[in-house]
Amino acid sequence: MTALTLENINKSFGDVHVLKDIDLRVETGEFIVFVGPSGCGKSTLLRVIAGLEDASSGTVRIGGKDVTTTPPAKRGIAMVFQSYALYPHLDVEGNMTLGLKQAGEAKPVIAERIAMAAKMLSLEEYLKRRPSELSGGQRQRVAIGRAIVRKPELFLFDEPLSNLDAALRMHMRVEIARLHRELGATIVYVTHDQTEAMTLADRIVVLRDGRVEQVGSPMALYNDPDNRFVAGFLGAPSMNFLAAGPLGAPGATLGIRPEHLCAAHGGRLRGTVTHVERLGGDTNLLVTTDADATLTVRLFGQHDHRVGEAIALDYDPARAFAFDAEGRRLRP
Repeated sequence: MTALTLENINKSFGDVHVLKDIDLRVETGEFIVFVGPSGCGKSTLLRVIAGLEDASSGTVRIGGKDVTTTPPAKRGIAMVFQSYALYPHLDVEGNMTLGLKQAGEAKPVIAERIAMAAKMLSLEEYLKRRPSELSGGQRQRVAIGRAIVRKPELFLFDEPLSNLDAALRMHMRVEIARLHRELGATIVYVTHDQTEAMTLADRIVVLRDGRVEQVGSPMALYNDPDNRFVAGFLGAPSMNFLAAGPLGAPGATLGIRPEHLCAAHGGRLRGTVTHVERLGGDTNLLVTTDADATLTVRLFGQHDHRVGEAIALDYDPARAFAFDAEGRRLRP
């Protein structure tokens, strides 16, 4: 069953066209992640789905029902924000129950849902604490719990982990993935963090300048990008691009992922190591080639390369990507 359908969504703020002809279908139980650079329209699109912004044209359907002009409170959605948006004067239980009380839910139903969410999110011992007495991760779990107890048709997450440190972001990614599995919920999630997108999504929607560049599973986009933008946006370190005149297309480039380059005696690319990152499990090299291109090389394990060292690099042509002057993929 289709949980969300977007048909020809456009959004303008005055003369600025922010969203352009967006079509998307999200199936029940899917975890969809919107990614793209700042200003690409991903948060605006989420707000159009939520009803916090009106589409300039197009149709939004949730559960098959046209909700394009329906107020947010009646769309059957729950939204989790980057800023938590908790009421400081209410304790954890009060924050989680407020929406249910306003909706007129019976006390036994409220108690049952609060107990379920608190157990699922390990919040039982914090129910009587106020937000000021909680860590950032605990506050975000309360915000997620407030969404869970409403049992919405659709969960919307707007960069919920941006305010957390790196270790806590990883922990919360695991928690959100677990909640998705346990609830079987349909989730639309906005992030600028490609690691979140790659590790959480069933499908990723890559946006640029208000348009959908490509939609697919994380590995499908990583291994088979349609264009240079998608190829360069996904992957850390990001893809290397080299002028590729021999391809016969003026302005063509060759894309090679850092992990597909290796130091090799007699390699086709020669240069000098200008920086070394020793990460323990990996070693990243920054290499300036004799043709004055800058390449990132990802080597697995620990290596003894030094800044200033001459190095020869090679790659498997079958694992490289060719793009024309407009950035479109050139396929064999």
